Amino acid sequence: MNGFAESFVAAAEVVSQWTVPGVILVIVLAAWWRGVPMYESFITGAKEGFGVVIMIIPYLVAILFAIKVFLASGLFDDLKWLAEQGLSAIGLERLAETFELLPLALTKPLSGGAARGVLVDLFDRFGPDSFLGNTGSLMMGSTETTFYVMSVYFGAVGVKRFRHTLPACLIADAAGLSAALVIGWLVFA
Repeated sequence: MNGFAESFVAAAEVVSQWTVPGVILVIVLAAWWRGVPMYESFITGAKEGFGVVIMIIPYLVAILFAIKVFLASGLFDDLKWLAEQGLSAIGLERLAETFELLPLALTKPLSGGAARGVLVDLFDRFGPDSFLGNTGSLMMGSTETTFYVMSVYFGAVGVKRFRHTLPACLIADAAGLSAALVIGWLVFA
């Protein structure tokens, strides 16, 4: 690395280490300046947070149960096999490699923890610096845990009808996954 790159990396490391403590310090100082009773406010917020946690537990249990059933069904392997057969039939065997990313693409909208497990499995099988490892990392950062977030946030405020939220979120996830795949293919393939 040249001198500028080394100094930039060093500065970025210092900033990243002090960002969260700095924000907390700013909040504490602003509360002190305004005369907010900090300890009492913290306890009140913690009590309210505990109530929200109790309220969303049924939604969390439901989504985690659905994820476990989906993973145990073997649907991922079946979809991957069908896609590989279809691509091989039309002569795109090289593209069939990307279907190793299908479990990650299908898991990420459901659960971030499960998606991390799938990504670690990709790392174990192909290596973190491989095309699939790098593209999988891009996919993890390009989407949201849609069903989890919707069940927790909407459950916390009592929303029962998702209406246009689910289709919009799934379209955004598909766009993010597609962009990650294209960027991964262009940069790492």
